[in-house]
Parts: sequence; C-alpha cells; structure tokens
Amino acid sequence: MRSLVAGNWKMNGLTAALGELGALKDGLAASSLACDVLVCPPATLIAQANGLVQGAFALGGQDCRAEASGAFTGDLSAEMLKDAGASYVIVGHSERRQYHGESDADVAAKARGAWRAGLKAIICLGETEAQRGAGAHHQVCAVQLEGSVPQDATAANTAIAYEPVWAIGTGKTPSSADILAMHAHIRACLVRRLGEAGQDVLILYGGSVNPNNCGDILNLPEVGGALVGGASLKAADFLAIITGIKAP
Repeated sequence: MRSLVAGNWKMNGLTAALGELGALKDGLAASSLACDVLVCPPATLIAQANGLVQGAFALGGQDCRAEASGAFTGDLSAEMLKDAGASYVIVGHSERRQYHGESDADVAAKARGAWRAGLKAIICLGETEAQRGAGAHHQVCAVQLEGSVPQDATAANTAIAYEPVWAIGTGKTPSSADILAMHAHIRACLVRRLGEAGQDVLILYGGSVNPNNCGDILNLPEVGGALVGGASLKAADFLAIITGIKAP
C-alpha cells in the first residue's frame, strides 16, 4: 500500500486557515507524489474544506463518538464526519486518552463506529517518557494495541499511528534505531492479533515530525507514513514533509 502522510491540526484553525489548504492543493498539483495525503482540520472546517480541496487530498476528523446518534451533547458521530466530507478519523490520540480518560475499549468502539460509517480509522498508541525510561515501552504499546484494535481490522479500514507521548510537540524524537525497533514490534503484534491481515496495515510514525527530520524517519523500513501535528498547519512545511518520501 502507498504511504500516508496525515496532518492533525488539533484545536487550531479558523476560517482564514482554509487558505493553507488551498496552498496545499496547489502545491500537490505541482508535485509527483509517492504517498497519499490527509488533513484532519477541526470539525468546524471539514465541510468548507471539502468544497475547497475537491478531492485533491483526503480529509478526516480528529475524534468521533462510537454511537451513530443519540443524546450525547457536544459529541460528533462518524456518520456526521462522513456527511461533512471526511474519509478518515483519528481515534485514541494520547491527548484524548489523557484529557478525556479514554480507555482502550473506548478506542476500539470508536474504531468500529468509524467503520460503520465508511471511514478509515487511524488508531493511535504510544508510551510516556517514564514508561520508556522504565523499559516498559514495548509492553505498553502491545497492551494498547491488543485493547484498541478490533480483531477484524484490515489494511482497508485501519491504520496504526505510533506516537511516543514524550515526543509529541516537544521537538524530541526517538533515534532511527528506536523507531525501527518499535515499528517492528508493532508489526509483530498486529500479525499476532490479526493474522495475515496484520502484515499490510500501515504503521505511521508521529511525534515532532518536521521538514528537517522527515527524510530520515519516513524512509525507514516499516514506517508507512506519518501523523504530523504542528508542521501540518502551514502548507509549505507540510509539503516539505510529503515530498520527503521516496517512491518505492
């Protein structure tokens, strides 16, 4: 499968920020791409963005409720995201786990909700700095994967994003050897959980990916792309990362 570079705008972006998506569209049209491209803006912008980008790249949500509808004030269903123009949704991001107390079971339910609506789920997992320091990082990610990834996940409906919590927005990144080791571990966990289907699921890397380090990270074996935070807010920076992937 082609690599995927996804931008997570988090809680950033008003209507004026749509200009960056227009610039991204123009930049992609002028480039020969070796990957698929996704932007997950705030839900308030998805419908407008859909009209603007006209399929030049995919759009996604940053979270969804597991249920299709109901008395859940302030929540958004995967069906609502789909209706606005999304084709992906991020679930289980560490910020959702930390600030909203989401469990692995919650994340798995949201992934199933995404599939129900016809969205591809990007399921996030990753360890804290203390867990890595204690040597528990492989175990932590294995447990998160086991609980967060439904057993009927496939490459067509799911991607995994490994985001070491300590690297998100900090400017810190693991060494290439550490990324290789973790992605190989996650691949083994996927195969153990999903069987042969686990061989093809994309494993993205996320955590302070930027134009300066993307070339080293994105061309490592088993790194199937990136989930990019702050560097996706500006079209020029995001384009530099996207074009850093070498054609297979």
